[in-house]
Amino acid sequence: MHVVWRHLLRAVVFCVGASLAWAEPSLQVMQANRELSGSVQDAMQAAVVGARVTAVSVSQQAEVSAVTDGQGQFTLKLFPGRYVVLVSAPGFAVLERELDLSTASATATTFTVQVAGVTESVRVTAPEGYRIAATRSATKTPTLLRDIPQAITVVTRELVRDQMMQGVGDAMRYVPGVMVHQGENNRDQVILRGNSSSADFFLDGVRDDVQYYRDLYNLDRVETLKGPNAMVFGRGGAGGVVNRVGRVASFRPVREFTMQTGSFGRKRLSGGASQALGTKVAVRVDALAEDAESFRSQVDARRYGVTPTMTVVPDAHTTVTLRYEFLNDRRTADRGIPSFAGRPVEVAPSTFYGNPADSHVRANVHLTSGTVERRLGRVTLRNQTLMGVYARAYQNYVPGVVNATQTQVALTAYGNETSRTNLFNQTDLTLVGHTGRVRHTVLTGAEVGRQSTDNLRKTGYFGNTATSMQLPFQSTVTAVPVTYRQSATDAANHLIARVAAVYAQDQAELSSRVQLVAGLRVDRFTLDYENRRTGDQLSRPDTLVSPRLGLVIKPSETMSLYGSLGVSFVPSSGDQFSSLTNVTEQMKPERLHNYELGAKWDVRTGLALTGAIYRLDRTNTRAVDPVDPTRIVQTGSQRSTGFEAGANGRLTRQWTLAGGYAYQEASIVSATAAAVAGARVPQVPRHMFSLWNNYQVTPRIGAALGLVQRSEVFAAIDNTVRLPGYLRADVAGFLALTQSLRLQVNVENLFNTRYFSNADGNTNISPGSPRGARLGLVATF
Repeated sequence: MHVVWRHLLRAVVFCVGASLAWAEPSLQVMQANRELSGSVQDAMQAAVVGARVTAVSVSQQAEVSAVTDGQGQFTLKLFPGRYVVLVSAPGFAVLERELDLSTASATATTFTVQVAGVTESVRVTAPEGYRIAATRSATKTPTLLRDIPQAITVVTRELVRDQMMQGVGDAMRYVPGVMVHQGENNRDQVILRGNSSSADFFLDGVRDDVQYYRDLYNLDRVETLKGPNAMVFGRGGAGGVVNRVGRVASFRPVREFTMQTGSFGRKRLSGGASQALGTKVAVRVDALAEDAESFRSQVDARRYGVTPTMTVVPDAHTTVTLRYEFLNDRRTADRGIPSFAGRPVEVAPSTFYGNPADSHVRANVHLTSGTVERRLGRVTLRNQTLMGVYARAYQNYVPGVVNATQTQVALTAYGNETSRTNLFNQTDLTLVGHTGRVRHTVLTGAEVGRQSTDNLRKTGYFGNTATSMQLPFQSTVTAVPVTYRQSATDAANHLIARVAAVYAQDQAELSSRVQLVAGLRVDRFTLDYENRRTGDQLSRPDTLVSPRLGLVIKPSETMSLYGSLGVSFVPSSGDQFSSLTNVTEQMKPERLHNYELGAKWDVRTGLALTGAIYRLDRTNTRAVDPVDPTRIVQTGSQRSTGFEAGANGRLTRQWTLAGGYAYQEASIVSATAAAVAGARVPQVPRHMFSLWNNYQVTPRIGAALGLVQRSEVFAAIDNTVRLPGYLRADVAGFLALTQSLRLQVNVENLFNTRYFSNADGNTNISPGSPRGARLGLVATF
């Protein structure tokens, strides 16, 4: 790994020197004898100060940009030719316009930008593209992706549609360096840069951390931000976060409906419609209904959801967005198959262990949010509130150890109920200004939140007496009656988590070639715990100080080289803070440091290449005191290092792609309570590769090929059971029946490869799906 670091560092240094040496002289060879000038205004014809105007040469793929002054005016010196002009400003949707400067020596124009929400989404590529140019998630201000000193992968709704993705796990399939954890097959759980979490999920930048399966039917995109960034997201985010960006009501009429059917009894219907109600109010409704069986025996899932949204624009300076989401999810709890002799057992992929009729997961989710944004010249004030009410329960059968003769397998059962109410409010104030020739985008803000949680666990008693049974290896389904009641150690608790945070950040453009991002956040996180069985009450307050620093060097307008430092914390109670004990009450939070070097290059308007190398250290983890085994000390540590590369966008007018490669090393540096030094972190493959290729054969016919490869991983931290590596191929075909109606077929695992997708320990391993097909009909009008 040290050799890889040295070579990559040499490459970065070479690129910086070569690009800087080349970029300056090349500007002197030709003379920019065309001038594009004008102004940027809002719908009320008020000047928009601090807007960025970027002209992209269609022929040379070069870019020149300027920022509007105090009167909203700008001037660009350009070479003759055709250009795509992009106008972006905080609080406004990105405006795109084509101009021809081949003949006229000077062109003056006025750009009128619309408030965000008036258009369907902020995107600057063709509607069928797999990339976006800007996001606000990583900095809380609208920022070009290439100017953010952090690795970010965006799964757009076009990619979701082309692959018929349904959940977060599907979206992670083509994200470099991200592994989907089994999560006991009852929740979303991801492993980012060697750190597993079921809580690092956000909706429009606000925490949505309860354990359940999220659907994609109502989203504009899914963003994966890698590496700790507590300055923006607060506690947690050990390896990064997954942020869902919801669709909003548009003033442009939008109708889209999708019907799907396929192998294993899959049936799904989803759709959305947006409509303006006059000039100041627009509404949208997205809905979902799904009924699906599985390649796993007697396993099924049923869910439905609805999401109404409203956009209100009372004046040209104010936007109000209201959103409500309801999701009902019912499915069979399926813990997979056990292992034997260091490998998953040799059984059919459909084999179920336990009683499927008595295994179930139930989730009801209510999410209500409101955002108010007010723009006053150089100042933008934004307030966002999210309230989540969650009710979740499951009971499952858990396969255990297979005996030495491989004739029996241990089986246990338990149930768990969780109810949680989240309430978060964020207030951000953004100011665009200058100190001399340095342009600043200054953010200050505060977040307050309260989370109330009730947990109840029950143990399953077989025949109302035994907490486990031996299941014949060749007869894996049991009908033995199970009674669920609390054992002596089962949890029954109530927790209140409170957070109060303030933060500040400056995005400083020191010159046209150098940008600096610096920020600091201070959180006061308090957890109050009540054991309802014993009456014990415990409390743990923590003050978390999280700095952020990033430097961006731009050898050219379309290329960025960056270095960054990010810090985050995980409270001693864990990212789900489901319990607090006399031990964890005394423990300091675990600390995460992420060091990253990277490069981003917009090769052309529709194609982006990215690369990053990183080191992520996790310290303050719990370990057994080597002198006194009865004591717990915080000397454990973990380190993840790696390299990531990604490609998203249009390679040609017909060829669109998305994917990347990741090399990772994640291991225990200093012994923890769970592992010895040198142990490899489970389910972190050294090599991961994914690439989705979509080719438009004719104006009406398209075809796609996807490849997903992963090297072998360990199922658990004891490094005794291995999940073999695999290569899976997916294909798809598309036929435009009319201008608004498209038929598509997707085949997953074309060559019927036998593989194991993930695990939750050595005895809960999920087989990968055999070959399956889905047929979809997409209507847009």
